[in-house]
Amino acid sequence: MLSNMALAKAPAQYTDLIILGAGLAGLTVALTLAPFRKVTLIAKSEPSDTATAWAQGGIVGVLDQQDSVESHLSDTMIAGAGIVDESVARLISEHSLIAIQWLIQQGVQFTQDTNGPLGLHLTHEGGHTRRRVCHAADATGKAIHHVLYIKAQAHPNIQILKHWVAMDVITRRHLLDSTPQSKIQEKLMDQCFGIFALSLENQEVKPILAKDVVIATGGVGQVYRHTTNPSSSTGDGIAMAWRAGCRVANMEFIQFHPTAFYQPKLGNLLITEALRGEGAYLTLPNGHRFMSEYDSRLELAPRDIVARAIATEIKKNDLKYVLLDATHLGENWLKVHFPTTYRSCLEEGVDISKCGIPVVPAAHYTCGGIVVDQDGQTDIAHLYAVGECAYTGFHGANRLASNSLLECVVMGQRVTRHILDQLLEKFTYQETLSCQVTEFSKDAWVESPQLRERLCQMMWSDVGIVRNEQGLERALIEVRKIQEQLNGQYRHHKISKAWIELQNLSSCAELIILCALRRRESRGAHYRYDYPQSQIQAAATILTP
Repeated sequence: MLSNMALAKAPAQYTDLIILGAGLAGLTVALTLAPFRKVTLIAKSEPSDTATAWAQGGIVGVLDQQDSVESHLSDTMIAGAGIVDESVARLISEHSLIAIQWLIQQGVQFTQDTNGPLGLHLTHEGGHTRRRVCHAADATGKAIHHVLYIKAQAHPNIQILKHWVAMDVITRRHLLDSTPQSKIQEKLMDQCFGIFALSLENQEVKPILAKDVVIATGGVGQVYRHTTNPSSSTGDGIAMAWRAGCRVANMEFIQFHPTAFYQPKLGNLLITEALRGEGAYLTLPNGHRFMSEYDSRLELAPRDIVARAIATEIKKNDLKYVLLDATHLGENWLKVHFPTTYRSCLEEGVDISKCGIPVVPAAHYTCGGIVVDQDGQTDIAHLYAVGECAYTGFHGANRLASNSLLECVVMGQRVTRHILDQLLEKFTYQETLSCQVTEFSKDAWVESPQLRERLCQMMWSDVGIVRNEQGLERALIEVRKIQEQLNGQYRHHKISKAWIELQNLSSCAELIILCALRRRESRGAHYRYDYPQSQIQAAATILTP
Protein backbone atom coordinates (compact mmCIF):
# COMPACT_ATOMS: atom_id res chain seq x y z
CA MET A 1 0.00 0.00 0.00
CA LEU A 2 1.33 3.37 -0.99
CA SER A 3 0.92 5.13 2.33
CA ASN A 4 1.64 2.28 4.71
CA MET A 5 5.35 1.49 4.27
CA ALA A 6 6.93 4.15 6.46
CA LEU A 7 5.10 6.41 8.86
CA ALA A 8 5.35 10.03 9.82
CA LYS A 9 2.87 12.52 11.22
CA ALA A 10 1.74 15.39 9.02
CA PRO A 11 -0.79 18.18 9.50
CA ALA A 12 -4.15 17.42 7.97
CA GLN A 13 -6.41 19.55 5.80
CA TYR A 14 -10.20 19.38 6.28
CA THR A 15 -13.13 19.75 3.89
CA ASP A 16 -16.69 18.44 3.49
CA LEU A 17 -16.17 16.66 0.19
CA ILE A 18 -13.13 15.57 -1.84
CA ILE A 19 -13.56 14.95 -5.55
CA LEU A 20 -10.72 13.24 -7.39
CA GLY A 21 -10.82 14.30 -11.03
CA ALA A 22 -11.92 17.38 -12.94
CA GLY A 23 -13.80 15.78 -15.84
CA LEU A 24 -17.55 15.89 -16.42
CA ALA A 25 -18.34 13.40 -13.63
CA GLY A 26 -16.33 15.29 -11.01
CA LEU A 27 -17.52 18.72 -12.13
CA THR A 28 -21.16 17.58 -12.10
CA VAL A 29 -20.85 16.48 -8.46
CA ALA A 30 -18.92 19.62 -7.53
CA LEU A 31 -21.39 22.07 -9.06
CA THR A 32 -24.54 20.34 -7.80
CA LEU A 33 -23.18 19.88 -4.26
CA ALA A 34 -21.31 23.18 -3.80
CA PRO A 35 -24.41 25.19 -2.81
CA PHE A 36 -24.63 22.97 0.28
CA ARG A 37 -21.08 21.81 1.10
CA LYS A 38 -17.44 22.84 0.94
CA VAL A 39 -15.84 20.98 -1.97
CA THR A 40 -12.18 20.30 -2.69
CA LEU A 41 -11.58 19.25 -6.32
CA ILE A 42 -8.21 17.59 -6.96
CA ALA A 43 -6.60 17.39 -10.41
CA LYS A 44 -3.17 15.84 -10.90
CA SER A 45 -2.48 17.80 -14.09
CA GLU A 46 -4.13 20.64 -15.96
CA PRO A 47 -7.89 20.13 -15.68
CA SER A 48 -8.23 20.17 -19.48
CA ASP A 49 -6.16 16.95 -19.55
CA THR A 50 -9.29 14.85 -19.10
CA ALA A 51 -11.17 12.39 -21.29
CA THR A 52 -14.18 14.74 -21.15
CA ALA A 53 -12.29 17.62 -22.74
CA TRP A 54 -11.10 15.28 -25.50
CA ALA A 55 -14.53 13.79 -26.28
CA GLN A 56 -15.59 14.70 -29.79
CA GLY A 57 -18.85 12.95 -30.59
CA GLY A 58 -21.51 14.01 -28.12
CA ILE A 59 -23.94 13.05 -25.38
CA VAL A 60 -27.04 10.90 -25.73
CA GLY A 61 -30.38 12.62 -25.33
CA VAL A 62 -33.69 10.80 -25.82
CA LEU A 63 -35.39 13.98 -26.98
CA ASP A 64 -37.10 13.35 -30.33
CA GLN A 65 -40.77 12.36 -30.43
CA GLN A 66 -39.79 9.57 -32.84
CA ASP A 67 -37.34 8.24 -30.25
CA SER A 68 -38.01 6.52 -26.93
CA VAL A 69 -36.34 5.25 -23.79
CA GLU A 70 -37.20 1.72 -24.95
CA SER A 71 -35.34 2.25 -28.23
CA HIS A 72 -32.27 3.68 -26.51
CA LEU A 73 -32.41 0.90 -23.93
CA SER A 74 -32.54 -1.72 -26.68
CA ASP A 75 -29.54 -0.19 -28.49
CA THR A 76 -27.58 -0.01 -25.23
CA MET A 77 -28.30 -3.64 -24.37
CA ILE A 78 -27.44 -4.89 -27.86
CA ALA A 79 -24.13 -3.02 -27.83
CA GLY A 80 -23.47 -4.29 -24.29
CA ALA A 81 -23.67 -7.86 -25.59
CA GLY A 82 -26.04 -9.35 -23.05
CA ILE A 83 -24.62 -8.21 -19.70
CA VAL A 84 -26.02 -4.68 -19.34
CA ASP A 85 -27.89 -4.08 -16.08
CA GLU A 86 -31.30 -3.24 -17.53
CA SER A 87 -32.55 -1.36 -14.47
CA VAL A 88 -29.49 0.93 -14.46
CA ALA A 89 -29.66 1.49 -18.22
CA ARG A 90 -33.33 2.39 -18.00
CA LEU A 91 -32.72 4.78 -15.11
CA ILE A 92 -29.94 6.62 -16.94
CA SER A 93 -31.89 6.77 -20.22
CA GLU A 94 -34.98 8.12 -18.46
CA HIS A 95 -32.90 10.96 -17.05
CA SER A 96 -31.25 11.98 -20.33
CA LEU A 97 -33.64 14.88 -20.97
CA ILE A 98 -32.97 16.28 -17.48
CA ALA A 99 -29.22 15.87 -18.04
CA ILE A 100 -29.26 17.77 -21.33
CA GLN A 101 -31.43 20.52 -19.87
CA TRP A 102 -29.06 20.87 -16.90
CA LEU A 103 -26.07 21.27 -19.22
CA ILE A 104 -27.93 23.89 -21.24
CA GLN A 105 -28.80 25.72 -18.00
CA GLN A 106 -25.10 25.75 -17.11
CA GLY A 107 -24.41 27.52 -20.40
CA VAL A 108 -23.28 24.70 -22.71
CA GLN A 109 -23.84 25.69 -26.33
CA PHE A 110 -24.83 22.63 -28.35
CA THR A 111 -25.11 22.76 -32.14
CA GLN A 112 -28.50 24.23 -32.98
CA ASP A 113 -31.27 23.11 -35.33
CA THR A 114 -34.48 25.14 -35.26
CA ASN A 115 -36.42 22.05 -36.33
CA GLY A 116 -34.83 19.78 -33.74
CA PRO A 117 -36.05 18.92 -30.24
CA LEU A 118 -35.11 21.67 -27.76
CA GLY A 119 -33.78 23.48 -30.83
CA LEU A 120 -30.81 21.08 -30.99
CA HIS A 121 -29.22 19.22 -33.86
CA LEU A 122 -29.03 15.49 -33.23
CA THR A 123 -26.44 13.35 -34.96
CA HIS A 124 -26.19 9.59 -35.53
CA GLU A 125 -23.46 7.33 -34.16
CA GLY A 126 -22.61 3.64 -34.43
CA GLY A 127 -24.90 1.23 -32.61
CA HIS A 128 -27.78 3.73 -32.41
CA THR A 129 -30.96 3.17 -34.42
CA ARG A 130 -31.97 6.82 -34.14
CA ARG A 131 -30.41 10.26 -34.27
CA ARG A 132 -30.15 11.03 -30.57
CA VAL A 133 -26.67 12.45 -29.97
CA CYS A 134 -26.49 16.10 -28.90
CA HIS A 135 -23.19 17.69 -29.88
CA ALA A 136 -21.21 20.89 -30.17
CA ALA A 137 -19.84 20.45 -33.68
CA ASP A 138 -17.15 17.75 -33.23
CA ALA A 139 -15.71 19.10 -29.96
CA THR A 140 -18.58 18.39 -27.57
CA GLY A 141 -16.47 17.41 -24.58
CA LYS A 142 -14.34 20.52 -24.85
CA ALA A 143 -17.42 22.75 -25.02
CA ILE A 144 -19.00 21.09 -21.97
CA HIS A 145 -15.81 21.00 -19.92
CA HIS A 146 -14.91 24.63 -20.61
CA VAL A 147 -18.25 25.92 -19.34
CA LEU A 148 -18.43 23.73 -16.25
CA TYR A 149 -14.82 24.27 -15.23
CA ILE A 150 -15.15 28.06 -15.40
CA LYS A 151 -18.25 27.83 -13.19
CA ALA A 152 -16.38 25.62 -10.72
CA GLN A 153 -13.46 28.06 -10.59
CA ALA A 154 -15.84 30.90 -9.77
CA HIS A 155 -17.83 29.10 -7.08
CA PRO A 156 -16.93 30.25 -3.54
CA ASN A 157 -17.49 26.77 -2.09
CA ILE A 158 -15.19 24.96 -4.53
CA GLN A 159 -11.44 24.81 -3.94
CA ILE A 160 -9.44 23.45 -6.88
CA LEU A 161 -6.07 21.87 -6.14
CA LYS A 162 -4.15 21.46 -9.40
CA HIS A 163 -1.05 19.30 -9.66
CA TRP A 164 -1.90 17.14 -6.67
CA VAL A 165 -1.74 13.35 -6.96
CA ALA A 166 -4.09 11.24 -4.86
CA MET A 167 -2.16 8.30 -3.39
CA ASP A 168 -4.46 6.28 -1.12
CA VAL A 169 -7.90 6.31 0.45
CA ILE A 170 -7.82 6.77 4.23
CA THR A 171 -9.81 3.96 5.86
CA ARG A 172 -10.03 2.21 9.22
CA ARG A 173 -6.52 0.80 8.99
CA HIS A 174 -5.14 4.34 9.40
CA LEU A 175 -7.00 4.95 12.67
CA LEU A 176 -5.15 5.22 15.95
CA ASP A 177 -7.35 4.49 18.95
CA SER A 178 -5.38 4.27 22.19
CA THR A 179 -8.41 2.86 24.05
CA PRO A 180 -10.08 0.45 21.62
CA GLN A 181 -13.78 0.00 22.12
CA SER A 182 -15.61 -2.64 20.14
CA LYS A 183 -18.61 -0.40 19.40
CA ILE A 184 -16.40 2.37 18.04
CA GLN A 185 -14.36 -0.06 15.98
CA GLU A 186 -17.53 -1.60 14.58
CA LYS A 187 -18.88 1.83 13.65
CA LEU A 188 -15.67 2.71 11.84
CA MET A 189 -15.46 -0.51 9.84
CA ASP A 190 -15.19 -0.02 6.09
CA GLN A 191 -15.44 3.76 6.21
CA CYS A 192 -13.62 6.41 4.20
CA PHE A 193 -12.18 9.44 6.00
CA GLY A 194 -10.29 11.19 3.20
CA ILE A 195 -7.17 10.63 1.14
CA PHE A 196 -3.39 10.93 1.17
CA ALA A 197 -2.19 13.24 -1.59
CA LEU A 198 1.15 14.39 -3.00
CA SER A 199 1.65 18.02 -3.98
CA LEU A 200 3.75 18.08 -7.14
CA GLU A 201 4.71 21.69 -6.48
CA ASN A 202 6.55 21.12 -3.19
CA GLN A 203 6.68 17.29 -3.03
CA GLU A 204 4.73 17.36 0.23
CA VAL A 205 2.48 14.45 1.15
CA LYS A 206 -0.43 15.26 3.42
CA PRO A 207 -3.73 13.78 4.51
CA ILE A 208 -6.85 15.61 3.36
CA LEU A 209 -9.79 14.61 5.55
CA ALA A 210 -13.40 14.79 4.44
CA LYS A 211 -16.88 13.57 5.25
CA ASP A 212 -17.16 12.03 1.77
CA VAL A 213 -14.82 11.22 -1.12
CA VAL A 214 -15.87 10.89 -4.76
CA ILE A 215 -13.53 9.11 -7.17
CA ALA A 216 -13.95 10.48 -10.70
CA THR A 217 -10.50 9.77 -12.12
CA GLY A 218 -11.49 8.28 -15.47
CA GLY A 219 -10.21 5.11 -17.12
CA VAL A 220 -7.00 3.21 -17.67
CA GLY A 221 -6.25 3.65 -21.39
CA GLN A 222 -2.62 4.58 -20.74
CA VAL A 223 -1.91 0.94 -19.83
CA TYR A 224 -1.88 0.27 -23.60
CA ARG A 225 0.71 1.17 -26.21
CA HIS A 226 -1.93 2.76 -28.46
CA THR A 227 -4.67 4.83 -26.81
CA THR A 228 -6.92 7.78 -27.48
CA ASN A 229 -6.88 8.69 -23.77
CA PRO A 230 -5.12 11.70 -22.23
CA SER A 231 -1.99 11.20 -20.16
CA SER A 232 -4.03 11.39 -16.94
CA SER A 233 -5.86 8.10 -17.68
CA THR A 234 -3.67 5.83 -15.56
CA GLY A 235 -6.33 4.04 -13.54
CA ASP A 236 -5.50 5.88 -10.31
CA GLY A 237 -8.96 5.76 -8.77
CA ILE A 238 -9.58 2.12 -9.65
CA ALA A 239 -6.24 1.06 -8.15
CA MET A 240 -6.79 3.16 -5.01
CA ALA A 241 -10.26 1.73 -4.44
CA TRP A 242 -8.98 -1.82 -4.97
CA ARG A 243 -6.19 -1.27 -2.42
CA ALA A 244 -8.75 0.13 0.02
CA GLY A 245 -10.89 -3.02 -0.23
CA CYS A 246 -13.49 -2.25 -2.93
CA ARG A 247 -14.59 -4.80 -5.47
CA VAL A 248 -14.00 -4.19 -9.17
CA ALA A 249 -15.88 -5.69 -12.11
CA ASN A 250 -15.65 -6.28 -15.87
CA MET A 251 -12.11 -4.99 -16.23
CA GLU A 252 -11.61 -7.31 -19.22
CA PHE A 253 -13.91 -5.13 -21.30
CA ILE A 254 -11.56 -2.47 -22.62
CA GLN A 255 -13.22 -0.82 -25.57
CA PHE A 256 -10.92 -0.12 -28.50
CA HIS A 257 -12.01 2.82 -30.60
CA PRO A 258 -11.90 1.73 -34.24
CA THR A 259 -10.55 4.96 -35.66
CA ALA A 260 -7.56 6.67 -34.12
CA PHE A 261 -5.38 8.68 -36.50
CA TYR A 262 -2.37 6.55 -37.39
CA GLN A 263 0.88 8.22 -36.40
CA PRO A 264 4.19 6.34 -36.29
CA LYS A 265 5.04 8.22 -33.09
CA LEU A 266 1.88 6.85 -31.52
CA GLY A 267 -0.08 10.01 -30.92
CA ASN A 268 -3.66 9.73 -29.72
CA LEU A 269 -5.77 11.80 -32.10
CA LEU A 270 -9.28 10.38 -32.08
CA ILE A 271 -11.34 10.44 -35.26
CA THR A 272 -14.90 10.81 -34.01
CA GLU A 273 -17.43 8.06 -34.63
CA ALA A 274 -19.89 10.75 -35.73
CA LEU A 275 -17.94 11.01 -38.98
CA ARG A 276 -18.96 7.43 -39.81
CA GLY A 277 -22.46 8.27 -38.56
CA GLU A 278 -22.67 10.96 -41.24
CA GLY A 279 -21.54 8.64 -44.02
CA ALA A 280 -17.75 8.20 -43.97
CA TYR A 281 -16.70 4.64 -44.77
CA LEU A 282 -13.69 2.36 -44.29
CA THR A 283 -11.51 1.10 -47.10
CA LEU A 284 -8.24 -0.65 -47.72
CA PRO A 285 -5.55 1.48 -49.39
CA ASN A 286 -6.70 0.02 -52.75
CA GLY A 287 -10.19 1.44 -52.19
CA HIS A 288 -11.94 -1.83 -51.27
CA ARG A 289 -14.74 -1.43 -48.70
CA PHE A 290 -14.55 -4.38 -46.31
CA MET A 291 -17.11 -3.87 -43.54
CA SER A 292 -19.81 -5.76 -45.48
CA GLU A 293 -17.71 -8.88 -44.89
CA TYR A 294 -18.09 -8.48 -41.12
CA ASP A 295 -21.49 -6.96 -40.31
CA SER A 296 -24.65 -5.91 -42.14
CA ARG A 297 -24.56 -2.58 -40.29
CA LEU A 298 -21.28 -1.79 -42.05
CA GLU A 299 -19.41 1.16 -40.48
CA LEU A 300 -22.23 1.71 -37.97
CA ALA A 301 -21.78 -1.65 -36.25
CA PRO A 302 -20.83 -1.49 -32.55
CA ARG A 303 -17.26 -0.45 -31.87
CA ASP A 304 -15.95 -3.88 -30.89
CA ILE A 305 -16.99 -5.33 -34.24
CA VAL A 306 -15.53 -2.47 -36.27
CA ALA A 307 -12.27 -2.48 -34.27
CA ARG A 308 -11.77 -6.22 -34.76
CA ALA A 309 -12.58 -5.92 -38.45
CA ILE A 310 -9.94 -3.23 -38.91
CA ALA A 311 -7.38 -5.17 -36.85
CA THR A 312 -8.09 -8.30 -38.92
CA GLU A 313 -7.68 -6.48 -42.23
CA ILE A 314 -4.46 -4.83 -41.09
CA LYS A 315 -3.00 -8.18 -40.08
CA LYS A 316 -4.33 -10.11 -43.10
CA ASN A 317 -3.04 -7.60 -45.63
CA ASP A 318 0.17 -6.70 -43.77
CA LEU A 319 -0.88 -3.04 -43.46
CA LYS A 320 -0.05 -0.30 -40.99
CA TYR A 321 -3.53 1.23 -41.21
CA VAL A 322 -6.77 1.37 -43.18
CA LEU A 323 -8.48 4.49 -44.52
CA LEU A 324 -11.58 6.33 -43.38
CA ASP A 325 -12.98 8.04 -46.47
CA ALA A 326 -15.11 11.17 -46.04
CA THR A 327 -14.18 12.89 -49.29
CA HIS A 328 -17.70 12.46 -50.75
CA LEU A 329 -19.14 14.62 -47.97
CA GLY A 330 -17.50 17.73 -49.43
CA GLU A 331 -15.01 20.28 -48.17
CA ASN A 332 -17.49 22.96 -47.06
CA TRP A 333 -19.74 20.49 -45.25
CA LEU A 334 -16.79 18.91 -43.44
CA LYS A 335 -15.45 22.29 -42.34
CA VAL A 336 -18.84 23.25 -40.88
CA HIS A 337 -19.74 19.97 -39.16
CA PHE A 338 -16.29 18.60 -38.28
CA PRO A 339 -14.03 21.63 -37.89
CA THR A 340 -11.84 20.05 -35.19
CA THR A 341 -11.30 16.84 -37.14
CA TYR A 342 -10.63 18.77 -40.35
CA ARG A 343 -8.13 21.10 -38.69
CA SER A 344 -6.37 18.40 -36.66
CA CYS A 345 -5.90 16.12 -39.66
CA LEU A 346 -4.71 19.03 -41.80
CA GLU A 347 -2.05 19.74 -39.17
CA GLU A 348 -0.87 16.15 -39.70
CA GLY A 349 -0.72 16.63 -43.46
CA VAL A 350 -4.07 15.04 -44.37
CA ASP A 351 -6.85 17.03 -46.08
CA ILE A 352 -9.87 14.85 -45.33
CA SER A 353 -11.88 16.47 -48.12
CA LYS A 354 -9.38 15.17 -50.65
CA CYS A 355 -8.06 11.86 -49.28
CA GLY A 356 -8.79 9.14 -46.79
CA ILE A 357 -7.71 9.36 -43.14
CA PRO A 358 -5.20 6.69 -42.02
CA VAL A 359 -6.73 4.99 -38.95
CA VAL A 360 -6.00 2.15 -36.52
CA PRO A 361 -7.87 0.91 -33.42
CA ALA A 362 -6.69 2.20 -30.03
CA ALA A 363 -7.65 1.63 -26.39
CA HIS A 364 -10.44 4.06 -25.69
CA TYR A 365 -12.82 3.27 -22.81
CA THR A 366 -12.85 1.17 -19.64
CA CYS A 367 -16.29 -0.47 -19.50
CA GLY A 368 -15.66 -1.96 -16.04
CA GLY A 369 -14.32 -0.41 -12.86
CA ILE A 370 -15.15 0.09 -9.18
CA VAL A 371 -18.39 -1.66 -8.23
CA VAL A 372 -21.04 0.89 -7.21
CA ASP A 373 -24.78 0.87 -6.63
CA GLN A 374 -27.33 3.11 -8.32
CA ASP A 375 -26.27 6.00 -6.08
CA GLY A 376 -22.57 5.64 -6.87
CA GLN A 377 -21.78 4.16 -3.42
CA THR A 378 -18.81 1.78 -3.30
CA ASP A 379 -18.26 -1.06 -0.81
CA ILE A 380 -16.79 1.48 1.64
CA ALA A 381 -19.09 3.93 3.40
CA HIS A 382 -18.72 7.56 2.30
CA LEU A 383 -16.59 6.56 -0.70
CA TYR A 384 -18.24 7.04 -4.09
CA ALA A 385 -17.18 6.48 -7.68
CA VAL A 386 -18.66 8.01 -10.81
CA GLY A 387 -17.83 8.16 -14.51
CA GLU A 388 -15.44 5.88 -16.38
CA CYS A 389 -13.73 4.60 -13.22
CA ALA A 390 -17.03 3.18 -11.93
CA TYR A 391 -18.87 -0.02 -12.82
CA THR A 392 -22.63 0.63 -12.77
CA GLY A 393 -23.63 -2.11 -15.21
CA PHE A 394 -24.68 0.50 -17.80
CA HIS A 395 -22.11 -0.39 -20.46
CA GLY A 396 -22.04 -4.16 -20.19
CA ALA A 397 -19.41 -5.71 -22.44
CA ASN A 398 -19.17 -2.77 -24.84
CA ARG A 399 -20.18 0.87 -24.35
CA LEU A 400 -22.66 2.35 -26.79
CA ALA A 401 -21.31 5.54 -28.36
CA SER A 402 -21.94 8.76 -26.40
CA ASN A 403 -23.48 6.96 -23.42
CA SER A 404 -20.45 7.84 -21.29
CA LEU A 405 -21.05 11.57 -20.96
CA LEU A 406 -24.69 10.89 -20.17
CA GLU A 407 -23.69 8.49 -17.39
CA CYS A 408 -21.35 11.14 -15.92
CA VAL A 409 -24.16 13.68 -15.52
CA VAL A 410 -26.93 11.35 -14.39
CA MET A 411 -24.82 9.39 -11.92
CA GLY A 412 -23.01 12.53 -10.75
CA GLN A 413 -26.34 14.07 -9.79
CA ARG A 414 -27.41 10.85 -8.06
CA VAL A 415 -24.20 10.84 -6.01
CA THR A 416 -24.96 14.39 -4.93
CA ARG A 417 -28.49 13.50 -3.85
CA HIS A 418 -27.26 10.51 -1.88
CA ILE A 419 -24.61 12.56 -0.07
CA LEU A 420 -27.16 15.25 0.82
CA ASP A 421 -29.57 12.61 2.11
CA GLN A 422 -27.00 11.45 4.67
CA LEU A 423 -26.61 13.05 8.06
CA LEU A 424 -23.92 15.72 7.86
CA GLU A 425 -22.58 14.94 11.34
CA LYS A 426 -20.55 11.75 11.60
CA PHE A 427 -18.25 10.21 14.14
CA THR A 428 -15.65 12.83 15.10
CA TYR A 429 -12.73 10.96 13.58
CA GLN A 430 -10.36 13.93 13.69
CA GLU A 431 -9.46 13.17 17.30
CA THR A 432 -8.68 9.50 16.68
CA LEU A 433 -7.02 9.65 13.30
CA SER A 434 -3.27 9.36 13.15
CA CYS A 435 -2.26 10.94 9.87
CA GLN A 436 0.23 8.33 8.83
CA VAL A 437 2.03 9.15 5.62
CA THR A 438 5.10 8.01 3.80
CA GLU A 439 8.43 9.40 4.93
CA PHE A 440 10.66 9.97 1.92
CA SER A 441 14.37 9.78 1.49
CA LYS A 442 16.18 12.71 -0.08
CA ASP A 443 17.28 10.70 -3.09
CA ALA A 444 15.13 11.15 -6.16
CA TRP A 445 13.59 8.02 -7.63
CA VAL A 446 15.22 7.20 -10.95
CA GLU A 447 12.42 7.44 -13.49
CA SER A 448 12.02 4.29 -15.52
CA PRO A 449 10.18 4.99 -18.78
CA GLN A 450 11.53 1.66 -20.03
CA LEU A 451 9.53 -0.14 -17.33
CA ARG A 452 6.32 1.63 -18.32
CA GLU A 453 7.00 1.00 -22.00
CA ARG A 454 7.54 -2.67 -21.20
CA LEU A 455 4.17 -2.82 -19.42
CA CYS A 456 2.26 -1.01 -22.18
CA GLN A 457 3.79 -3.06 -24.99
CA MET A 458 3.06 -6.31 -23.15
CA MET A 459 -0.59 -5.27 -22.62
CA TRP A 460 -0.94 -4.33 -26.30
CA SER A 461 0.57 -7.59 -27.52
CA ASP A 462 -1.01 -10.08 -25.10
CA VAL A 463 -4.10 -8.35 -23.65
CA GLY A 464 -5.21 -6.28 -26.64
CA ILE A 465 -8.03 -6.59 -29.16
CA VAL A 466 -7.58 -10.37 -29.52
CA ARG A 467 -6.46 -12.58 -26.62
CA ASN A 468 -5.78 -16.19 -25.65
CA GLU A 469 -4.90 -18.14 -22.51
CA GLN A 470 -1.20 -18.45 -23.28
CA GLY A 471 -0.75 -14.74 -23.84
CA LEU A 472 -2.78 -13.81 -20.77
CA GLU A 473 -0.77 -16.15 -18.53
CA ARG A 474 2.46 -14.74 -19.93
CA ALA A 475 1.20 -11.20 -19.29
CA LEU A 476 0.26 -12.02 -15.70
CA ILE A 477 3.77 -13.28 -14.95
CA GLU A 478 5.28 -10.19 -16.55
CA VAL A 479 3.09 -7.67 -14.73
CA ARG A 480 3.89 -9.27 -11.37
CA LYS A 481 7.61 -9.03 -12.12
CA ILE A 482 7.13 -5.32 -12.84
CA GLN A 483 5.28 -4.89 -9.55
CA GLU A 484 8.14 -6.55 -7.67
CA GLN A 485 10.60 -4.11 -9.25
CA LEU A 486 8.39 -1.15 -8.31
CA ASN A 487 8.08 -2.30 -4.71
CA GLY A 488 11.83 -2.74 -4.50
CA GLN A 489 12.41 0.79 -5.77
CA TYR A 490 9.90 2.15 -3.26
CA ARG A 491 11.94 1.07 -0.26
CA HIS A 492 15.01 2.97 -1.40
CA HIS A 493 13.83 6.05 -3.28
CA LYS A 494 11.48 8.95 -3.09
CA ILE A 495 8.03 8.56 -4.66
CA SER A 496 7.25 10.57 -7.79
CA LYS A 497 4.13 11.08 -9.89
CA ALA A 498 5.60 8.68 -12.44
CA TRP A 499 6.08 6.00 -9.78
CA ILE A 500 2.53 6.38 -8.46
CA GLU A 501 1.07 6.20 -11.97
CA LEU A 502 3.14 3.17 -12.92
CA GLN A 503 2.12 1.36 -9.75
CA ASN A 504 -1.53 2.13 -10.48
CA LEU A 505 -1.16 1.07 -14.11
CA SER A 506 0.42 -2.22 -13.08
CA SER A 507 -2.38 -2.85 -10.57
CA CYS A 508 -5.03 -2.19 -13.21
CA ALA A 509 -3.15 -4.31 -15.75
CA GLU A 510 -3.27 -7.22 -13.31
CA LEU A 511 -7.02 -6.70 -12.78
CA ILE A 512 -7.65 -6.64 -16.55
CA ILE A 513 -5.65 -9.85 -17.02
CA LEU A 514 -7.34 -11.67 -14.12
CA CYS A 515 -10.80 -10.78 -15.45
CA ALA A 516 -9.81 -11.77 -19.00
CA LEU A 517 -8.52 -15.14 -17.78
CA ARG A 518 -11.71 -15.75 -15.86
CA ARG A 519 -13.99 -15.02 -18.84
CA ARG A 520 -13.57 -18.06 -21.09
CA GLU A 521 -15.73 -16.81 -23.93
CA SER A 522 -15.82 -13.97 -26.45
CA ARG A 523 -18.25 -11.17 -25.71
CA GLY A 524 -18.33 -7.51 -26.66
CA ALA A 525 -14.94 -5.85 -26.27
CA HIS A 526 -13.40 -9.09 -24.94
CA TYR A 527 -12.39 -11.49 -27.73
CA ARG A 528 -10.49 -14.73 -27.16
CA TYR A 529 -9.61 -16.78 -30.21
CA ASP A 530 -9.25 -19.86 -28.00
CA TYR A 531 -12.87 -19.33 -26.90
CA PRO A 532 -14.46 -17.59 -29.92
CA GLN A 533 -18.09 -18.34 -29.00
CA SER A 534 -20.27 -16.53 -26.47
CA GLN A 535 -21.83 -18.46 -23.63
CA ILE A 536 -25.62 -18.55 -23.57
CA GLN A 537 -25.70 -17.26 -19.99
CA ALA A 538 -23.19 -14.71 -18.74
CA ALA A 539 -22.75 -12.32 -15.86
CA ALA A 540 -20.35 -9.63 -14.72
CA THR A 541 -16.81 -10.65 -13.76
CA ILE A 542 -16.41 -9.45 -10.18
CA LEU A 543 -13.10 -9.49 -8.31
CA THR A 544 -12.91 -9.14 -4.53
CA PRO A 545 -9.68 -7.96 -2.78
